[in-house]
Amino acid sequence: MRLRAKLILLAALPLVLSLALIAVAVRHQERALAAREHALVEQAYMAAREAELRHYVDLARGALAPLYDRSDGDPDAATLAQALKLLAALDYGRDGYFFVYDLDGRSLMHPRQPELVGADLWDLRDDHGVPTIQHLIAKARAGGGFVRYQWVKPSTAQRVDKLGYVIALPKWGWMVGTGLYLDDIDATLQTLDRQVAAHIEGTMWWIAGLAALGVAFISASGLWLNVSEQRAADAKLRLLAHQVVRSQEDERAHLARELHDGTSQTLVSAKLLIESAVDGLERRGGDVPAGLPTALLRLNDALAEVRGLSHRLRPAMLDTLGLPAALEQLGREFGEAGGARVEVAVDGDADGLSDDVKTVLFRVAQEALTNVAKHAAARSVRIGLQTDVEGVRLAVSDDGRGFDLDAVQRDPRRGIGLRNMRERVEAVGGVLVLLSSPGDGALVEARLPP
Repeated sequence: MRLRAKLILLAALPLVLSLALIAVAVRHQERALAAREHALVEQAYMAAREAELRHYVDLARGALAPLYDRSDGDPDAATLAQALKLLAALDYGRDGYFFVYDLDGRSLMHPRQPELVGADLWDLRDDHGVPTIQHLIAKARAGGGFVRYQWVKPSTAQRVDKLGYVIALPKWGWMVGTGLYLDDIDATLQTLDRQVAAHIEGTMWWIAGLAALGVAFISASGLWLNVSEQRAADAKLRLLAHQVVRSQEDERAHLARELHDGTSQTLVSAKLLIESAVDGLERRGGDVPAGLPTALLRLNDALAEVRGLSHRLRPAMLDTLGLPAALEQLGREFGEAGGARVEVAVDGDADGLSDDVKTVLFRVAQEALTNVAKHAAARSVRIGLQTDVEGVRLAVSDDGRGFDLDAVQRDPRRGIGLRNMRERVEAVGGVLVLLSSPGDGALVEARLPP
């Protein structure tokens, strides 16, 4: 890290750390206060609701007392019917009502859901799998008390939390209860939480704004100092990349010449000597050693391989006839080698391109065809070269299986050829565009400025 960057970091880091610690402390305190306020409000609401429910149940108990106290043994049906009618009349709003079940879970009265009357609800469970009626009856048998459960609210037809208070009437085998829905409490608490969260968020934004202003001022100062150096470094990096590519191509050309002028000529000379020896033996009627024809065949294979290697290192047609002809030959050789059918289309005049640009575009096409042969399983490939006032574009597309571009770019062990193509194109001031998805083929396009 440069000294200037270190100084900027040393100036910004204490400021950011201090503000971050302040923000953490403020956030912790505000959240603790909010939690205590939430608990106090909820406790007050629930205490008020519990007192209200006790009052309602006491009223119901008092209303039933004359009928219940005079019941001895099995009560008559008329008394039970009168008691149910009396409880049904104890109504306190659309969502306030009493309900009655026998101790086996059968509904005896439900003013808001009459369709439940007579149904056995012992196994009824809420959204969390809790047996609602069983819990209510168990609480009633234990002497009565509060039960929190889920039930459908009549005014909204939505299943919400409800606080119920139930008692048992053992002589009649009943559980009597009522309840208050808690969605209004939840809404009040959520509003309170949102207000607290808004206050906390506002405080955090103020702290973040101060931190951003401080860091922005320090960064702007450092950026102003580093812009010129960064530009110079980028220019040197592009020059170095260009020199590396140029050096690679010079070495390729050198090796191609050495293979063509040295090794290839030596192999040709050896081939001629063997052919001359075989011809002399045949004219004198002598026997040709069995190994000579095989050696001559192996020598021809080696000569063809050396010539192919020399051509791949640096095709002579690229230097003599230009880029379009070299691309035509590259496509033709790819098709003859058993690859896909290749169509080459040239639009515009490519004769004015520099040697570096021609070399880069040829290498891009070469690498793209190599990838098609290895991975694409394509039936057809199109190579398009277009030159106009906007620049030069070379596009290689195929109809193969395609690939996951994001996955290839994330994996450092894959896509080496793609990275090499990108570096070559960027070294001459261009950009490389890659488009592909599984099953949709692939497109490699190099765009260079005019």
